[in-house]
Amino acid sequence: MSIGPGSQPAPGHLRASDADRERVVDTLKAAFAQGRLTRDDLDARVGRALTSRTYAELNWAVAGLPPAPRPRPALPVLPPRAPITIRAPKPVNRALRRKVAGWTTSVVLLAGAAAAFLTSVGGFFVIFVLVFAAMVVTAGPSAPGRPVPAGARARFHRG
Repeated sequence: MSIGPGSQPAPGHLRASDADRERVVDTLKAAFAQGRLTRDDLDARVGRALTSRTYAELNWAVAGLPPAPRPRPALPVLPPRAPITIRAPKPVNRALRRKVAGWTTSVVLLAGAAAAFLTSVGGFFVIFVLVFAAMVVTAGPSAPGRPVPAGARARFHRG
């Protein structure tokens, strides 16, 4: 290719400087860090870039690079939640429990008596079930940490 007077050489045939080569090598390293190039492909392209003399040869080193990934949109950051506080259970009102248990027992016993009058044989079974249910409701759950009376301790624990 001959260059006549007053004509400019094609941009690809101009000599590349060391700074241009370093810029291309930095671009290739960034592509490798982003996962767009393999180690072997990086080595081959860096070798080509460092031995190139013109801009056209430098373009061959970066030709065919996969496009850079788009940055992901940032997720919104939610404000911190207030800590959950666990409250101690309210103390049991024992007088109210006894009152409710007394009413429950009387209602169950009245229903059992009505069932006994309505049926002759099945009434005894119904009374047994209802009395058992009344005893369970009246007793209620045992309170943890409740001291055992001394008389009960002496009756059930030997030693």
